[in-house]
Amino acid sequence: MNRLRTARRTGLAIAVLFCGALVFGIWIFLSKRGNVVYDIAAATAATALPAPWRATHIATPQPLKALYMTSYVAGHSARREALISLLDTSELNAAVIDIKDYSGTIAFSVENPILTAVDASENRIPDIREFIERLHEKGVYVIGRISVFQDPKLAAYRPDWAVLRASDSVVWRDRKGLAWIDVGAREAWDYTVALAKESYALGFDELNFDYVRFPSDGDMNDIAYPWSSGRVKSEVLGEFFSFLAQELKPTGAVISADLFGMTTTNKDDLNIGQVLEVALKHFDYVAPMVYPSHYPTGFLGIQNPAAEPYRVIRYSLDRAWDRASTTPEKIRPWLQDFDLGADYTADMVRAQIQATYDAGFTSWMLWNPSNRYTQDALLTE
Repeated sequence: MNRLRTARRTGLAIAVLFCGALVFGIWIFLSKRGNVVYDIAAATAATALPAPWRATHIATPQPLKALYMTSYVAGHSARREALISLLDTSELNAAVIDIKDYSGTIAFSVENPILTAVDASENRIPDIREFIERLHEKGVYVIGRISVFQDPKLAAYRPDWAVLRASDSVVWRDRKGLAWIDVGAREAWDYTVALAKESYALGFDELNFDYVRFPSDGDMNDIAYPWSSGRVKSEVLGEFFSFLAQELKPTGAVISADLFGMTTTNKDDLNIGQVLEVALKHFDYVAPMVYPSHYPTGFLGIQNPAAEPYRVIRYSLDRAWDRASTTPEKIRPWLQDFDLGADYTADMVRAQIQATYDAGFTSWMLWNPSNRYTQDALLTE
């Protein structure tokens, strides 16, 4: 009997151990299988998630040779292809594209609440990221142009920031009917910086600021500056330049400013606040718009300055060299490739480029508001 009990107990113990081992084995198998399934699912999920998009940037070419492109042309596949072809086949290596033009319209969708509140974007260039990447793949440096103080949309959103009529405190308008922001309205500076930062994050390599000045035409006898009244215009503008540099330099963005061509020859601020030396202190590059057609009759004793582009450009840039002698590499002029005052031929466009070189500078940019450039004026690649 004792032997029988012992045998039963032994058998029961063996059965318990066997069942335990079986259960443990099944648990191990399922655990491993579960880990495999989990690992596969995790790997699949990781593969399915795209890498976050990051803008690319390329270094400023030396020398730089650029053309200008409106936002409409940049967003029009056929028109922009013609300019891309010109970039591919000529000495040009950079493109200046409108981010915000004279109308205050932003050329693509924006996200910063400071910008969206104004409702100024029209998404004229819906594929702006892809377009910039394509230009970068071709080695084309991309400059984004921002019209700053000539801004009807921002003035409509915040008329308290605008230049006013002295007679009745209504928003003042220039001869084209466009409203302006008072340079001294410091709160408006944040709008420009927000747009610049978002544009740099999209891939623009350089941010070019145009209309960085007080108004120059319209009824100048009935104009009031609620934020700048009683102050020296060049000092107010200098503070804005300093603010831009302080806010944007840490991002890595290159910054430049467009100035009236006569800032190279005039020592005053032309009553618009622009002084060449002040701009040179704050920007990586300064672009005087030395279009011969924009010089007055009698300049250098010339009846029609537009008809003598070499003389006008050479004189203007010689003066720029004298005044920027410690940083001549910062001067990068805008040259004329449009008919105004004279019908511009390839030789006349090339004469301006040669005048730039003869004055000691190496970089230049071509302006044509219709974006139709004189190919024969350019060297082939």
